[in-house]
Amino acid sequence: MTDAQDTPVAVPQFPITTALTFPEWPIQRSLGMVFGVIVRSMGMAKGITAGFKALAGGEVKQYTRLVEDSRRHALDRMIENARVLGANGIVSMRFDSSEMGQSLTEIVAYGTAVMLGSSSSS
Repeated sequence: MTDAQDTPVAVPQFPITTALTFPEWPIQRSLGMVFGVIVRSMGMAKGITAGFKALAGGEVKQYTRLVEDSRRHALDRMIENARVLGANGIVSMRFDSSEMGQSLTEIVAYGTAVMLGSSSSS
């Protein structure tokens, strides 16, 4: 029988939090800032349709889908960047966005890559 401290760390697929720490796992080491960036364009035809929708008021579903997809892609790129550094978690995660020109939107996901230790409940 092995000691509980010899057991590999049981961590979800890739834990990310907006907090400074995880309550379940101690941070063994900080590996530095990581980010994922994506720049997207709505496209002319969808942009025109969305523009008419915006004039009418209410949610513009084309833009909502674009932003949701862009955030997911930026998050995936940030996780990939963290894995390259050898991280198994990210703390202090945030999103930021800005417009670039009239039809381009930049979405950035960023945080601090960390090495997590064994669960504190072990």
